Amino acid sequence: MPRKRATIREVAQATGLSPAAVSYALRGLQVSEETMERVRAAAAELGYEADPIARALASGRTGMIGLLCGSLEDLWQQALAVGISRGLREKDRYALILDAVGDPARERALAQQLRDQRVDGLIVQSIDPAAAFWPELCESVPVVAIGDSIAGTAGEVVFDNRRGVTLALEHLRASGHRRISVLTSTRASTPDRPADVHVTAEADRLGLDIDVATAPHGLAGATAAARELLIRERPSAVFCFADSIAYGVYAAAQELGLSVPDDVSVMGYDDHPMSGLLTPGLTTVDWDIDGIVRAAVRLISVAADGGTRRRRVMQTPTLRERGSVTRLTS
Repeated sequence: MPRKRATIREVAQATGLSPAAVSYALRGLQVSEETMERVRAAAAELGYEADPIARALASGRTGMIGLLCGSLEDLWQQALAVGISRGLREKDRYALILDAVGDPARERALAQQLRDQRVDGLIVQSIDPAAAFWPELCESVPVVAIGDSIAGTAGEVVFDNRRGVTLALEHLRASGHRRISVLTSTRASTPDRPADVHVTAEADRLGLDIDVATAPHGLAGATAAARELLIRERPSAVFCFADSIAYGVYAAAQELGLSVPDDVSVMGYDDHPMSGLLTPGLTTVDWDIDGIVRAAVRLISVAADGGTRRRRVMQTPTLRERGSVTRLTS
């Protein structure tokens, strides 16, 4: 027969304390260190484990944090999800990870679903940060945005996209490139992403001839988009708004018998660990993913515990120069 779960009342009887005092001791509240150690030792001996359902009903909290990713085909977002999940576990919380697969309508449905499931908070790297539903949703659950600002959030870890785009385009221009193609995952339904807006303005400032096309994060789709671009009118360089998309440019170039960087230079935008293993290594923009994870976990933990002060962290990029951009001589 399976052993019956020990109750908090049994721990109280074993220690000579009240159930309330045992509850406080197990949570590290309002008791001495000696009492906490005595209660925890008794709980371990009896095999006591807090009932998560009862704890959630009593506290009004589930211990779950929703993590809504724009597209888990993006390898950088995968790494972000792993880091945040581990960071939350260290805070005695758990991540419920959902994938919007690049679809704004699905993003909205999943965000509302997480709210209805009573998560304690939501971390989101939004596909459509300007969507009208965000302010209302943020009134009912603490939200921390990663990447772009969202109205009404409890906190945000925003990327200095102006700086990131400028770093990339100035590096390409300094290397002699003037005809540059830009590949972005942004769809026509979400045309106001700050990085996409800024790349056009910055290209005008630098006197660059650019064209912008859409490519998915998945390798097959990114390769197909890059193949079409390289066949149509090959630019001297391709700037990709995700390293995952840049991998598709490498693959398409290989299929077409082109060399990176001799025939076409390639730049990425998030410095995934795989990017340094390519031949040649991918020149990209590094956003310090470990710093992003720490900031997001800290902000959502404070918000989920009832913190009301809105906090904003600005993530500054650096250029990670490798061998995928050649210097043109004429």
